[in-house]
Amino acid sequence: MAKAPTVYDVAERSGVSIATVSRVLRSPAAVREHTRERVLAAVTELGYVPSAAARGLAARRTNVIGLFFPGHDETVPDQPVDSVRGDTVPIVDDDSDTASDTENLYFDEVLRGAEIEAWRRGFALMVAAGRGSSREALVTDIAGRVDGLAVLARTVPDELLAYVARRIPVVILAGAQRADDFDHVSASNGPGMRTLANYVLQDHGVRDVVYIAGPTDSPDDAERLTGFRNALADSGVAEGSVRILRSDFTRDGGRATAARILAAERPRAILCSNDETALGVLDVLEQRGIRVPEDVLVTGFDGITAGRHSRPRLTTVHQPMVELGRAAVHAITARLDDPNLEPQAFTLPVEVVLRESCPRV
Repeated sequence: MAKAPTVYDVAERSGVSIATVSRVLRSPAAVREHTRERVLAAVTELGYVPSAAARGLAARRTNVIGLFFPGHDETVPDQPVDSVRGDTVPIVDDDSDTASDTENLYFDEVLRGAEIEAWRRGFALMVAAGRGSSREALVTDIAGRVDGLAVLARTVPDELLAYVARRIPVVILAGAQRADDFDHVSASNGPGMRTLANYVLQDHGVRDVVYIAGPTDSPDDAERLTGFRNALADSGVAEGSVRILRSDFTRDGGRATAARILAAERPRAILCSNDETALGVLDVLEQRGIRVPEDVLVTGFDGITAGRHSRPRLTTVHQPMVELGRAAVHAITARLDDPNLEPQAFTLPVEVVLRESCPRV
């Protein structure tokens, strides 16, 4: 068996120092492009594979960042691996009349941003999705494998996070900063919903409104509901005169809630706490021949790609989901560099995006 190439071989082949090779492999964006390309070409030609274990022992780091999204994969069926066969190709009828709500679009965008920033800073990303009672055990397990951990707010008990934070940096995604020692990364949920609701209430002059909130355990939803209520006060609309319902942030949930709404008197506007709910509402309105925006205005919140392709296109509050992921990784690496930093709170800006479902007046 041929001897495995070493970092010294890569340095000699590319004509740089072993320190430069290390920088290219750890933080590629920090190295000049022509040098980076020369080193990576040598890595490919030699078939060099760096030893993560050796690097970790030397630096007392794993160079891995953890991202914990409980429930991210709960809609994936538990199909046994041995039941998946590649030698049979079935022909099936697609009997679904609308897109699936199992896309986890918000999480996908945050994950993409975390991946981008982790790669830029020379880290790998470990993604974990805990289910049910396994959640706390999984958090403890992943914390022992990574240099820092980002978790979704209200998904892990504070006492467990405090225990983990004794060893590694912990960043909370979504929700406002609380009186704790964690770094927080969130979007401007309340002001975003307030601005959008005021546009519907004041610019369009609508008073007959239904608001579809999300799950009660969602910190983002709590802020958005507060923003909606503030808009009612801004516009002189009594909260008791509007209907506020709850759904589950899914497209199926939006469809079910829309059916409940239409079972009573049809409103002039339906404001939704997230885009997937709003897309479900649009599905039902289209099925029943109700015109949007002529008969009903519909809005969402998030700015997922699917909203740009709905019929009609969805007016929404766009939050920088990719940047949320990037900011979480940035916060972790900053604390790795300086563990004595005071707790940081990063609130990223949002913008109201007008499309055909609630157009400009």
